[in-house]
Amino acid sequence: MPSVPGPVIAQNNRPVLSLKAWQHAAECLRVLAHPVRLQIVQLLLTERCTVGEIAERCGISPSQTSEHLKLLQRCGFLGCDKEARFAYYRVIEPELANIMCCIENKFQASAS
Repeated sequence: MPSVPGPVIAQNNRPVLSLKAWQHAAECLRVLAHPVRLQIVQLLLTERCTVGEIAERCGISPSQTSEHLKLLQRCGFLGCDKEARFAYYRVIEPELANIMCCIENKFQASAS
């Protein structure tokens, strides 16, 4: 039986991701690639909010908001803290701020 090679290292000394890892990354990027979800993430990077607060600020229904939040949570972008009767959503993926910064910098000039 042939030996299993270790992780492949690219020329820049960073590990090369497996196809499965790239598939997961692509799925999470598809989830993020929605204007309302980008707006939700931008909001939650500045403060934690309830479903009702997010819905009001984004101009969508609470049920739509819950669906968007569920998808973002499934990818590991968001967490939820329950306090009394309220659930507060917040960003838990530390790299999400950098991703949003790249998106904002790229499209800021074309937004006007």
